[in-house]
Amino acid sequence: MLRKYFTYLLLFFALMIVAASNAQTAIVEFTDYRIENKLKVDTALLNLIKPYADSVNKTMNQVIGFSLNGLTKKQPESVLGNFMSDCMKTMAEKKFGCKVDIAFVNYGGIRYYIPKGEITVGKIFELMPFDNLIVLQELPGKILQQFLDKMAERDGWPVSGLRMAIKNKKAANVFINDKPLDENATYIVANTDYIANGGDDCEMLRGIGQINKGYLFRDALVEYIMFLSKQGKSIDTKTDNRIVYAN
Repeated sequence: MLRKYFTYLLLFFALMIVAASNAQTAIVEFTDYRIENKLKVDTALLNLIKPYADSVNKTMNQVIGFSLNGLTKKQPESVLGNFMSDCMKTMAEKKFGCKVDIAFVNYGGIRYYIPKGEITVGKIFELMPFDNLIVLQELPGKILQQFLDKMAERDGWPVSGLRMAIKNKKAANVFINDKPLDENATYIVANTDYIANGGDDCEMLRGIGQINKGYLFRDALVEYIMFLSKQGKSIDTKTDNRIVYAN
């Protein structure tokens, strides 16, 4: 009798589990709430945050330079990409105090554009919202070729100090400072810490030593534009066939 009762109990729980696993939504209910500009302004809260908001707005609205033409990104090469990679190379040499052979900028990390006219700090935050740092790595020629092949597979990234062609999704005819890439040589490369740590499928760079001084790429952009402005120069970058598609 006890065994029979226990059997029925097991069957009951089994049916409950099956029923639960096949449960389906019987009814869905929702209500729309229209958000309108009818809420009463909290003046106390506004007064509390006003000093901070004013300070941020003052910084973000600061004009640091002037662009003769709007700079936008494009692959395999663009005026915006050339400007940003030239900035990284120039400012890395100033910050780290050494010759930099090549500088790279992750194409996907460029999130905005530089409009024609006055350039504000806020525009640079829109362009580069991430706290990416500039780091240096000494790359053997073979590793550099692998990295360039990955770039070619992605249709090219902004570069400075290098020219190459993309052929069958590989990097070909690579020249660094007007000399062919030497797989037995070592090159000093400026990059962001995100890419140097293997981000965006750049695993070949992971584990290679880095020199890191905590220098934000965004700060480098601001300082570079201000540096040009002090020299009386506006941004007027051109494309110059750094990366081309091979015929």
